[in-house]
Amino acid sequence: MARTSYYKDLTADYSRAVPVAADVATKMIADAEKICAMKEATLPALGPDYTLEQIEQENKDWWPTHCEALRQGRGDILTAEYREDLVYLCQDGPYQGLEQQKEREQHWWALISQPGVIMCWPIVMFSGEHTFFEWKSVDLETNETIAKGNVTWVRRGHRGGCYLKTEQLTFYRDVFAAAELLKLITT
Repeated sequence: MARTSYYKDLTADYSRAVPVAADVATKMIADAEKICAMKEATLPALGPDYTLEQIEQENKDWWPTHCEALRQGRGDILTAEYREDLVYLCQDGPYQGLEQQKEREQHWWALISQPGVIMCWPIVMFSGEHTFFEWKSVDLETNETIAKGNVTWVRRGHRGGCYLKTEQLTFYRDVFAAAELLKLITT
């Protein structure tokens, strides 16, 4: 089987543990804020006016903005990507809605985006509403992987946001973030 770059048709490449250019990072955050503002109060129906093909393209457009929001610790954007009735299945869960996951997930965000650490997503695949990815956080001084996981989002494009998330996480160093790291996450 031929190797392929999962990012060849995306607006930015987050497959490596290196920052994107500053202007790209700025654009990704601005795009993320615009995308979050498109989410509708009611999950939009699939149909001829909102097809799986359109949703898949929107998910491809959204993906790099999600990566940059995590790299910058933008918990406000990350939370806004979810629907109010989110179902989140992971080893600590299940979580229902935004409030149940918020306390636990802020620790994860703080650890994987702390200073001296960078996240990367070597694999990302799209199929309609489904986005599957593998991620890892790398310590820039020691080059060790401090955490990794794989995730599936069921996301109804920009208009719907994420309504189901499944995740397997492995933390190699810390499980709870120190207070000074939690303060770095935008709420």
